[in-house]
Amino acid sequence: MNLRDSLLAVLVAVLWGLNFVAIDVGLHPAGHEVPPLLFVAMRFLLVVFPWIFFIRKPDISWKAIIGVGLFMSAGQFGLLYLSMALGMPAGLASLVLQAQVLLTVLLAAGFLGERPNTRQLAGVVLGVAGLAVVAVGRSAVAPLLPLLIVLAAALSWAVGNVIARKAKAASGLGLVVWSGAVVPLPLAALSLLVEGPDDVFSTLGNLQPPTVFSALYTAVFASLVGYGIWNRLLASHPSSAVVPFTLLVPVVGMTAAWLALEEVPTPAELAGGLLLLGGVATAVVTVGGRRPQRRVAEPAPGLGAGFRAGEADDDGRLAAGGTRAGTRVPDAR
Repeated sequence: MNLRDSLLAVLVAVLWGLNFVAIDVGLHPAGHEVPPLLFVAMRFLLVVFPWIFFIRKPDISWKAIIGVGLFMSAGQFGLLYLSMALGMPAGLASLVLQAQVLLTVLLAAGFLGERPNTRQLAGVVLGVAGLAVVAVGRSAVAPLLPLLIVLAAALSWAVGNVIARKAKAASGLGLVVWSGAVVPLPLAALSLLVEGPDDVFSTLGNLQPPTVFSALYTAVFASLVGYGIWNRLLASHPSSAVVPFTLLVPVVGMTAAWLALEEVPTPAELAGGLLLLGGVATAVVTVGGRRPQRRVAEPAPGLGAGFRAGEADDDGRLAAGGTRAGTRVPDAR
């Protein structure tokens, strides 16, 4: 990629990395606690409106759109926000959520018949080892429940990746907006049921500026701007040239959380994080000069931060999103 597009890819990684700090700030504004499911509903209301009136519905089935909305959007972010409301640090969440890449490889093998190669399997093993180290280190200083909920969010994202991969929507931004329409009403209703009408109406009647700005940032910059740039890059360059930049997301997330929120990871969390990122890099970064000969598992990016591996077309060129070069398939996250 040229310098301009490389800088745009770095910008996307920064936007997605800062997304986790923005979520944390919005959930805990000035001593208040915002109901996490309500907060997700607010975010996706801003993702959908008014953009859905100007962006065409992607040319895929409603079943696929609803599936992506339920798993990649509602499931992933509902669980992520819940874990952070329960005390999961923003920086560590940005790291652990990248387990979705490894889970996507396994799910794509099981449900799409996309057989992972040896390098991808090695990446999965290395990533699982990293997660185990993080879990052990986390259990020494805090309850494991928020960590397990983030892993459930990663699994939900991975399921959404597989649905999006199978649907092969040409418009990544269109899929983000139209699948996002699935989120606000169900999560608002679930918030009323689980978090209680008193908390919901109290929050809506006394919205704090940090919560409003956080919702705007996560909707406009992390989802719409981030994915608008990301899908254009994937349409213009081989996936192997774009994907490695997303490895910067947890680096930015953990650094921003350290500077803004004074979050300092333990040595075990750092060591496990390095193993996890090493596994992700092993699974998705294509070695230069190698021309893939068969179709392999390919994580599709989501709404927060994501990874995508390349696939060869009939001429051996890497095509964005596992389809013909020049077409696009999204992840978030």
